[in-house]
Amino acid sequence: MDIEAEKILKQTRSLTEEGKKEEARMCLLNLLKDKPENIAALLMLGGSYYEENNFKEAKLVFQQLIKISPGTGLYSIALFNALWQLKEIDEALEEIRRFMLHADKDAEKETIARYLSTLEAMENIKQIDRTVKPDSS
Repeated sequence: MDIEAEKILKQTRSLTEEGKKEEARMCLLNLLKDKPENIAALLMLGGSYYEENNFKEAKLVFQQLIKISPGTGLYSIALFNALWQLKEIDEALEEIRRFMLHADKDAEKETIARYLSTLEAMENIKQIDRTVKPDSS
């Protein structure tokens, strides 16, 4: 990473700590104009949007990270969570499938285990729903 980008990221962290979140986001957006694949800036920006419950913007940022590195679990989980918060359940499940195809199975064991646990929990919820609300067919 170049020195100028590091300075901007440091300034952004300071602004965030001071509660100047909008100014911090503007710094990140300006940095990303020149360096659209700056991972640290994208992570900070996506996290900032997510923290502010702006899940639509967070989703877009996390999708950018996935384009850069499709097999990185951290980015996949971030996107999954944003999709889940937006109630885009089918898209969230599709993200799990997409990640499983691209992930390094050894390097991403923890993420894969978390996703398998999530899928199992979702299947259990479906079974409970079927028990409580039987099909009327």
